[in-house]
Amino acid sequence: MSAAPAYSEDKGGSAGPGEPEYGHDPASGGIFSSDYKRHDDLKEMLDTNKDSLKLEAMKRIVAMIARGKNASDLFPAVVKNVACKNIEVKKLVYVYLVRYAEEQQDLALLSISTFQRGLKDPNQLIRASALRVLSSIRVPIIVPIMMLAIKEAASDMSPYVRKTAAHAIPKLYSLDSDQKDQLIEVIEKLLADKTTLVAGSVVMAFEEVCPERIDLIHKNYRKLCNLLIDVEEWGQVVIISMLTRYARTQFLSPTQNESLLEENPEKAFYGSEEEEAKGPGSEEAATAALPARKPYVMDPDHRLLLRNTKPLLQSRSAAVVMAVAQLYFHLAPKAEVGVIAKALVRLLRSHSEVQYVVLQNVATMSIKRRGMFEPYLKSFYIRSTDPTQIKILKLEVLTNLANETNIPTVLREFQTYIRSMDKDFVAATIQAIGRCATNIGRVRDTCLNGLVQLLSNRDELVVAESVVVIKKLLQMQPAQHGEIIKHLAKLTDNIQVPMARASILWLIGEYCEHVPKIAPDVLRKMAKSFTAEEDIVKLQVINLAAKLYLTNSKQTKLLTQYVLSLAKYDQNYDIRDRARFTRQLIVPSDQGGTLSRHAKKLFLAPKPAPILESSFKDRDHFQLGSLSHLLNAKATGYQELPDWPEEAPDPSVRNVEVPEWTKCSNREKRKEKEKPFYSDSEGESGPTESADSEPESESESESKSSSEESSSDSDNEDDDEEKGGGSESEQGEEEAGKKMMTKKKVSEGHREGSSSEEGSGSSSSSSESEVTSESEEEQAEPASWRKKTPPSGKSAPVAKEISLLDLEDFTPPSVQPVSPPMVVSTSLAADLEGLTLTDSSLVPSLLSPVSSIGKQELLHRVAGEGLAADYAFSRQPFSGDPHMVSIHIYFSNNSETPIKGLHVGTPKLPAGISIQEFPEIESLAPGESTTAVMGINFCDSTQAANFQLCTQTRQFYVSIQPPVGELMAPVFMSENEFKKEQGKLTGMNEITEKLALPDTCRSDHMVVQKVTATANLGRVPCGTSDEYRFAGRTLTSGSLVLLTLDARPAGPAQLTVNSEKMVIGTMLVKDVIQALIQ
Repeated sequence: MSAAPAYSEDKGGSAGPGEPEYGHDPASGGIFSSDYKRHDDLKEMLDTNKDSLKLEAMKRIVAMIARGKNASDLFPAVVKNVACKNIEVKKLVYVYLVRYAEEQQDLALLSISTFQRGLKDPNQLIRASALRVLSSIRVPIIVPIMMLAIKEAASDMSPYVRKTAAHAIPKLYSLDSDQKDQLIEVIEKLLADKTTLVAGSVVMAFEEVCPERIDLIHKNYRKLCNLLIDVEEWGQVVIISMLTRYARTQFLSPTQNESLLEENPEKAFYGSEEEEAKGPGSEEAATAALPARKPYVMDPDHRLLLRNTKPLLQSRSAAVVMAVAQLYFHLAPKAEVGVIAKALVRLLRSHSEVQYVVLQNVATMSIKRRGMFEPYLKSFYIRSTDPTQIKILKLEVLTNLANETNIPTVLREFQTYIRSMDKDFVAATIQAIGRCATNIGRVRDTCLNGLVQLLSNRDELVVAESVVVIKKLLQMQPAQHGEIIKHLAKLTDNIQVPMARASILWLIGEYCEHVPKIAPDVLRKMAKSFTAEEDIVKLQVINLAAKLYLTNSKQTKLLTQYVLSLAKYDQNYDIRDRARFTRQLIVPSDQGGTLSRHAKKLFLAPKPAPILESSFKDRDHFQLGSLSHLLNAKATGYQELPDWPEEAPDPSVRNVEVPEWTKCSNREKRKEKEKPFYSDSEGESGPTESADSEPESESESESKSSSEESSSDSDNEDDDEEKGGGSESEQGEEEAGKKMMTKKKVSEGHREGSSSEEGSGSSSSSSESEVTSESEEEQAEPASWRKKTPPSGKSAPVAKEISLLDLEDFTPPSVQPVSPPMVVSTSLAADLEGLTLTDSSLVPSLLSPVSSIGKQELLHRVAGEGLAADYAFSRQPFSGDPHMVSIHIYFSNNSETPIKGLHVGTPKLPAGISIQEFPEIESLAPGESTTAVMGINFCDSTQAANFQLCTQTRQFYVSIQPPVGELMAPVFMSENEFKKEQGKLTGMNEITEKLALPDTCRSDHMVVQKVTATANLGRVPCGTSDEYRFAGRTLTSGSLVLLTLDARPAGPAQLTVNSEKMVIGTMLVKDVIQALIQ
C-alpha cells in the first residue's frame, strides 16, 4: 500500500527487504528470510499507544491479506485492538477479524464481550462489522448470543445494519438449523422492510433458510416488484430468481391456450378494415372465436412482474440481464418473449465466461423459441479467436436456428469451419451438418455428398466422424446409396478409429443385400485381425458374421464359425457372452431351440432411423441461468421450477392490509397535484408519501381491473384504467349530499394548512363554528350518536362510493401499525355504494365495535359551576400519536354566562403516561355544547390520568381511568397466524378460566357482541362453530393479546387469554367473564 514506503523511511530503510515488491518470485527466499522480522515490527506497532502507527500496521496487514498472504499469526496482536477508540483502526481490525475469526475461534471468543459492545456503537459501520465478526465465529456455544444480535440488528435504524443482519441469518442457520423458526420470524420482519438496501439480502436469506414458505412473499410481492429497479444488481438477481418460482405457483400459464391467443395483438388492430370488407360471414366467425379467446386473462400481478423487470434488460450486469431473460422465458406469453433476444445477443460481446453461460441458455431457448433468435443469426457466426467451448455452443445455436430459408447460408458457414485446425470443433461441425440433413429433407443429399467428400480428408478424425454421421443418414434411405456403402467398405483398411470401423461394419451387415459381393470379403479381413481389434469393433464383427450366415451361409459358414470360436475365448466377458448367444440363435442344434427359427427376424429386423437431436433438448426443465442448467445435473441447493397450477390460487392473498387512514384517495391525490408546486406541506411530505403510496395504489387499480385486462395489455392501457377509476370516484363524489360536501371542504381547507404529519388526512379538530354546528346536530339526534362517527369535522364513510377505502375523510392520517383494518372487497364496496348517513348500521361492525361503557361523567355541572363534561372512548386511532387512546370529551355550558378559554392545564402524571391536549375552546355560550378530542398514552396500564380543566377564571381537577379493554386495538389475522402466535405465548403468558355461560349468551352474535364491547379486539376466523377467537395489540408496546373462548355445549366454557403483558391478561379475563355471565 501507499503508506508502506513511508514506514520504511522512518526505520531508516531497514524494512526494505521485509516488504518485497509484487513482482518478486516467492520461491527466491526473499520473503522467507525477513518474514519473521516484518511480523515482529507489525506486532510492535500494534502494541504502541499511537493510533497513527496502529493504523499504519493495520493497513499493511490488510494489504497482505489482499495479496493472498497468511497473516493468521498476527491474530492475538490484532484482536487486542478491537476496543481501540480510533474508528479507522477499529474498521480495519473488524475487516481482519471477519477473515480469521473462523480459524482462530478460541481467541475470538475471548473478545466476544467487545463485539457485543460494538453492536451498540453509534457508528453504523462498527455495528455492522461487529455483527459480521460475531456471525463468523462458528462455535455452537454462542448461538443464543448471535440470535439475540441478529434480532436487535433487524430492528436497527440503519438499513446497512439490517442488511448485515440478513447476511448473518444463513450463517446462523448453517451452524444450528434448530433456530429455523426464530430465523423465519426475523426474515418475515425484514421482508416487510421498505429499503432497497435490505431487499436483496433478506430474499437471499429467505432462499437459504425457508424457500418453501411462499406465504411470506404474498404480502411483500408487489413491494418487491416495485423496488426491484432500485435494488443493487446482486439483489436483483436473487429477487428475480425467487419471483420466477413464486409466479409459477401463483399464476396460470400464459401459454395454456396459445392456439387461441393471437401471436401479435397489433395484427387484429391493423387487420380490422380487411375483416370488415370480408362481409357478414367473417363477423360471425369472429364472434364465434371470441369466447374461445376469453378463458385466459393475465393476472394484474403477473403483468406487474413482467412490466417491472423489462427495463432491467438494459442493465450493465450480465447476471441481471440473464435473470430477466429466464424470467420472461418461463413466465411471459409467447408473443412477448422475443424482447429478451436483443439483450442476450448484446451479452455475446462480453468476456468468454459470460458468453459461455449466455450461449448455454440461448441454445436451450432456441429449441422451443427458434423465431426470436432468427433475426440475429449472424451474431452466432464463429470467430477464429473464439475458444473451443464457445465455438461448439455457437454451432449448436446455428444448427437449432437452421431452417429451409437460411440453410444455404448456414451450410456455407459450416463448409468454412471444416477447414479449421481445431479438431474437436471440426468433429462438432460434421455432427451439425448431419443434424441439418436430418431436420431439413431437401438438403439431405447435398449434406451426404459433402460428407462423402470428407472421407478423402487426410485427417483421420474428420474421416471417422464423417463415417459415423453418414451411417446415421444412410439409415434413412439405404436403397439409394449402395455406392456410398461400397466406398465405406474400402475404407476399413485405412480407418483405425474404433467408432468409425464399428459404424462401417454395422452398415455392411445391416444392408448386406445391397453389397452381396463385398460383404463376405470384409468379414474375411475382419476375421484375420479379430484378436487385435477394440471391443466395440469385435461386437460388430460378430453381428456381421451372424447376418451374413443367415443371408449367405454358403460363402460365410466357415468364417462365421471361426469368428465365433475366437470370440468364445476372448478376454472380455461381453464378447464371450455375445458369441455363445449368437451361436445358439443361428446354428440349429439337435434340440432345435424355438428362437433359432426366428433368427432372421431378430437380426435383420427393419430398424428405425436415428433421430439426431440437440443435447439441449430437455434441459429447459431446469431453471435457465442456474448452475443445474449449466451442468445439466441437479446441483446442491437447487430449487425445482414448479409446474403451473391448474387453477389460479386466490389473488387476494397479495392484498396488503394498509391502515385505511394512511391511504390517499384518487380525489385527494388530484387535489395534492393541484396545489402550488412549492407548497410547504408537499415540500415536507409529498415526495415520501408519493414514493410509498404509488406502488400500492397502482397494484390496487390493477387488481380492480383484472377482469378487464387481457394478457397483452400495454402500459398505456393500465394508465387509462387508473384514470377511469379516478373519474368514477368523481361521480360518486358528486352524488354525495351537499351538507357532507361542505364539511369535507372545510376539513380539506384546514388540512392544506396543517403540518406534514397531518398532510394526507383530515385534521383532528376544526374551527369552532364547525364544532358548534355539529354538536347542535348531535343534540337533535341523541339516540343515534353512537352510530355516527364522532363529530369533529369528519363525515361518515358509507356515504361515499368506495366508502371504506377512503377513510381519510373521517379519520386522522397517522400511521398505526397496531391496528390494521379489515380488507373490504370491491364487491362489498359496490354493494355499499350510494348508502346515506341514515343507513349507517353497518358502520360499527365494519370499522370497530362500539365500547359498552358509553359516556361517563368527567365533571358534574355543580362541581364545575355550570360547566359539565362527559367523556367516551371512541376506539378510533388518535391523529397525534398512534400509541394514544382517543377520548372524546363533550362539554356543555349550563350557566348563564359564557365560559371562555377552556383548555387543559399542565398535568402532573405518573411516569410513562402522557397527554395530548385538545385545542383551546375560546368561548362556550350559555346553553351551548361542543366536543373535543384528546389523546392519552396510558402506557399499557389502567392507572388514572389526572389533569386540570381550566377556564379563564377557574381550574377543575378531573381524572380518566381506562378499562383494560380500551388499551388495545384490533388486529386482523388468519387462523394459522393466530395459532402460531398463540404457540409462542404459553406458560406464564397464558391465563385460563372456566365459566358457565347463561343460555342467553349461547348465540354467536351475543358472544361476539359482548366480547368486542368489553375489549377492543378483532374477530379471527375459526374452523369450529363452538370456538371464538379474538386478537389485538396493546397500543403502547404493540404486544399481542389473543383471546379464545371455547363455548362447548356440554360442560363449562373455557376462556383463555395469551399475552406478554400478564397483568393486562389477568384483568381482561375478569372483565370478559363478567360481561359474559351478566
